[in-house]
Amino acid sequence: MIIDAYNTTQDVRGRSDYLTGAKPGQPAPPYTPFDPKRILDRMDAAGVDMAMVCSLAQRIENDFIAGLVKAHPDRFIGFGQVMPQADDALDEIARMKDLGISGLKLHPSMHGYHVADHGLLDPVFEKCAELGMPILINALDDAFCAPLAIEEIAKGHPTVPTIIAHMGAVWNVPEAIIVAERNPHIYLETSATLIADVRRAYARLGPSQILFGSEWPGSDFDLERMKIAKAIPDDADRALVEGGNMARILGL
Repeated sequence: MIIDAYNTTQDVRGRSDYLTGAKPGQPAPPYTPFDPKRILDRMDAAGVDMAMVCSLAQRIENDFIAGLVKAHPDRFIGFGQVMPQADDALDEIARMKDLGISGLKLHPSMHGYHVADHGLLDPVFEKCAELGMPILINALDDAFCAPLAIEEIAKGHPTVPTIIAHMGAVWNVPEAIIVAERNPHIYLETSATLIADVRRAYARLGPSQILFGSEWPGSDFDLERMKIAKAIPDDADRALVEGGNMARILGL
């Protein structure tokens, strides 16, 4: 089974040029609901069986993500979001689980906190441990969530699979590999990474802590699968990266 570990779908696009795709100074196009066929067609074309979906951190749309999963339970794996500073953050994580959402995505830089804030995030990790939910942390050369800071918070919660999105790309990849070497419950997700960095992670870690991801629609499933195929030529190892590891994390 081919399982993509990181993609975004956004229903409500608001007035942002970034979210709407509008040109600066032009009005946003009329709102139209997200059509799941857009992503499903691309998954089918690339031979991807299931894909994790979450909303962009600019908006938190847990009910929308839960609706996608409910409509396509054999194709989508939902990850929801909270702002850990919110008074109802832990209750919202529990509600997400009840809605059929499988994991939690954190975006410290977008939501204004440092990932090594134990007072803020230890309760979040404890709640996810209680509910059996992995945590993905968006990390793109970001001072709010450098890999060593992710290690600081995650090392105290070894039962919570913790995914460093984009392998911490680009400059933080060496740190991310070191962190994964020291913590078997920390995984590196490959979207937005260089093929050379995937090869480097594979050489150091082997296949068991690497997760294939595309971050569709920023990239596409077939392009990312080609990257993984070139970086990891061994069929059995590639099968772990392209789905086996994520299936194990999620208990599929």
